[in-house]
Amino acid sequence: MITILIIIVSIIAVAFLAYTVIKYVPLDKQWILSAFLWLAIAFLGFKIYNGIMSPINFNQEKEKRYKKVINNLKMIRDAQVAFYQVKGRYTDNEQELISFVENGRFPLTESRYVVQKKNIGGGIVVDIDVKVTDTIGHEDVKKSFEGRDYKNMFTVPGTEAKFTISLGMVEKVTGLMSPVFEVKVDKAIVLHGMDLPLVKQEKEAFGGEQVRGAFISVGSLEEVSTNGNWPPFYDAGDKKN
Repeated sequence: MITILIIIVSIIAVAFLAYTVIKYVPLDKQWILSAFLWLAIAFLGFKIYNGIMSPINFNQEKEKRYKKVINNLKMIRDAQVAFYQVKGRYTDNEQELISFVENGRFPLTESRYVVQKKNIGGGIVVDIDVKVTDTIGHEDVKKSFEGRDYKNMFTVPGTEAKFTISLGMVEKVTGLMSPVFEVKVDKAIVLHGMDLPLVKQEKEAFGGEQVRGAFISVGSLEEVSTNGNWPPFYDAGDKKN
């Protein structure tokens, strides 16, 4: 909208100046205003071009920065999920989670059914199938993070800032509380040094092909979820396990 207004005002201004030069300025003086007019045209042309290109350049740079940040958030999410599978809880301790990725091990299990006798009363004994799970070995957690810089996953890429980690409990069903986590960073930190009005506008994004809200985040303190708040195209290059 602002760009359209600039174009309209520019056209009116140029037309007015051209009319003034022809109508009121003596011929021997017209070259002065003509030179000024060309300068004004060049300046307004630059402003129009900049007004069109600024949002385009902003979005291109924003997506580059967001992709790096989201990759780190995915690493933290994967580490938290693995930690929960082994420990039964999440952690807000960075070093504990990094150490777990470095040294932790997944139990490898195998399930089978065995027949057991069950007395159902009245002297009646029946055979029932009971599921038994055995631990048959272990696998290093680190194997799932090969090629990923998990040691620096808590640093927001391109900055010296750290992600904010929060833990909580949510009632998944009546009477059953489940642990949850949330990891986030303010968009203003990620977009530092960029056009402030566009950064402000970006923090007000509400959906569609945009990262929702003022933060880039994964997990939730309001519901049992390990999803991120970014659109699907940021996941396009992920490996399918």
